[in-house]
Amino acid sequence: MIGTEKNNIKALDILLVEDNATDAELCMRALKKHGLANNILWVKDGAEALDFVFRTGEYAGIPNGLRPKVILLDLRLPKVSGIEVLRKLKADEHARLIPIAVLTSSKEDNDLEECYRLGVNSYIAKPVEFDQFMDTIANLGMYWMVINKLPS
Repeated sequence: MIGTEKNNIKALDILLVEDNATDAELCMRALKKHGLANNILWVKDGAEALDFVFRTGEYAGIPNGLRPKVILLDLRLPKVSGIEVLRKLKADEHARLIPIAVLTSSKEDNDLEECYRLGVNSYIAKPVEFDQFMDTIANLGMYWMVINKLPS
């Protein structure tokens, strides 16, 4: 869905919440290379992620039944932090069913523990090396898009 207007979203596999354009582009490139980026929406901050999931702001017209198969969530985000996004989504009866994989440069134990305490489904530290980063994203996409089974 890369390049699709926000109000014309018909299907969504991945909600990518990433403020760093380079990291977002690399994620989308790795997913596309493996045929896993057909329906991806990239949002650049935590507030926009919450707007999408809760159908507020510019996403108010999106159908309620449209939800991603997985949210790839950075922790260090402008406006609303990734931890706060995770907290709000996992506290909501409907949103908590959406798997969330934290994809972050943070290797701090307190971030890892807090994310799991809040109910994150996966925590991945972004590899620094290009090839490792691309492989990690491809494996992550393969797991959440192909292998993992979600409730209806």
